[in-house]
Amino acid sequence: MAGHSKFKNIMYRKGAQDKKRSAMFSKLSREITVAAKAGLPDPDANPRLRAAVLAARAQSMPKDNIQRAIDKASGGEAENYEEIRYEGFGPGGVSIVVDALTDNRNRTATNVRTAFSKNGGNLGASGSVTHGFDRLGLIEYPASVGDADKVLEAAIDAGAEDVESDEDGHRVWTTIDDLHSVSRALESALGEAEAVKLAWRPQTSVTVGEDDAQQLLKLVDALEEDDDVQTVWGNYEVPDEVMEKLG
Repeated sequence: MAGHSKFKNIMYRKGAQDKKRSAMFSKLSREITVAAKAGLPDPDANPRLRAAVLAARAQSMPKDNIQRAIDKASGGEAENYEEIRYEGFGPGGVSIVVDALTDNRNRTATNVRTAFSKNGGNLGASGSVTHGFDRLGLIEYPASVGDADKVLEAAIDAGAEDVESDEDGHRVWTTIDDLHSVSRALESALGEAEAVKLAWRPQTSVTVGEDDAQQLLKLVDALEEDDDVQTVWGNYEVPDEVMEKLG
């Protein structure tokens, strides 16, 4: 699967993110509020909100926090956040897509541009990177849910597009339009997913060496630490032996 590399190299370092739980909850709350404001405040009737709530549950976000974020949108108290996408290039020539929710476009643009420039990358124009990715729905399950054949069978029955399975878990890919229905069907067959989200899946991948990987991971860290940045996606693959050296 091009651009995969155990997926941890695209959305990596869960342990590091866990240490920033407060910042993570803030980002999750922001997405829940925006999703609830954009549609109905009922997760069962709003696919984007349901995906946001599932993502929050996967990170052990308290139920009260989730409901508070929904109520904030329903009560008209929510800030007006703008969805912005940035595209750029990192060390080793990798492509990076950054999705943000911001109430200050100038602040976010400056922060993202600075993160790229200080870490061996450069910000590109709109469309300079996303043409090399597919915008899809992604449903993630832990390896403990069952073997690859079990998940593949359930995914086929649910109408999914593709499945990737390895020791890290299972990733079920769908079209954006089918994400809600496929996730519902899989929930009946396999239980609640670890995550249900929209994702950027690279069409091809770039393998980076140790020097480029070290700077690339610093760039991803800098981007993810920004309060306005929701997700960072890339087409890079870092070999396991390099990841082990970098810790």
